[in-house]
Amino acid sequence: MITLITDFGIKGPYAGEMKGAILAINPEAELIDITHSITRHSILEGSFVMEQVVKYFPKGTIHVGVVDPGVGTPRRAIIIEGDHFLVVPDNGLATLAMKHVRPEAAYEINLKKMEGIIGRKISPTFHGRDVFGPSAALLDLGYEPSRLGREIDLEKIVTLNLEPKKKMDSWTLKVLYVDEFGNVVLNLEEYGSIKYVEIEGHRIPYANTYGEVKEGELLALKGSHEYLEIAVNQGSAAEVLGIKVGDEVNVRLI
Repeated sequence: MITLITDFGIKGPYAGEMKGAILAINPEAELIDITHSITRHSILEGSFVMEQVVKYFPKGTIHVGVVDPGVGTPRRAIIIEGDHFLVVPDNGLATLAMKHVRPEAAYEINLKKMEGIIGRKISPTFHGRDVFGPSAALLDLGYEPSRLGREIDLEKIVTLNLEPKKKMDSWTLKVLYVDEFGNVVLNLEEYGSIKYVEIEGHRIPYANTYGEVKEGELLALKGSHEYLEIAVNQGSAAEVLGIKVGDEVNVRLI
């Protein structure tokens, strides 16, 4: 099956065009729309969503990610092969998912070859439809990725720097994601036993779940994605704290 993660939105024809291009090559493809509502151009948010999807889909799934502000520039279009396939622009989008797919090889998609396969010129502004979608369709048909382009060095794939920064008794952490409930996901997975978290001038209790504090109160917890999460019971932590994806925050764990 092929999963689709993009920032195309649902108003225009873009997601439909990409799916049409896939089905024109492989009419039996099973397409799974994860989301087309990644915040525009947010490679970080797209990377987080792709990571979560990879963890729960069966091995062999082909994951297409198109959050591509550098489309048409010299940035590479790549396939990463491991327990799953990642078909993405080489801009850091695969960073978090690569922790889970056990990558064995990577390939740069040859645009000239792809033009020959799809039978038309590739648009310099729509590689989702003309490059990434068709590449996924061919992989799903059993094509070896080496037929689509040359092998490249896994170590030279672009990655985002998402290592938490420890300094004295505090951490500098990055906001990976803000969900529809306003819960704030931070890039810290391992931190031991704690009772309180200090963040943005707030000292808040550490809990197991949202309902352990009163409605409207802040809390911290290990969220369902295994990262440190800041939330408000039936409210929005992002609004209360005034933070968004990509922001850095100072955090003390007590």
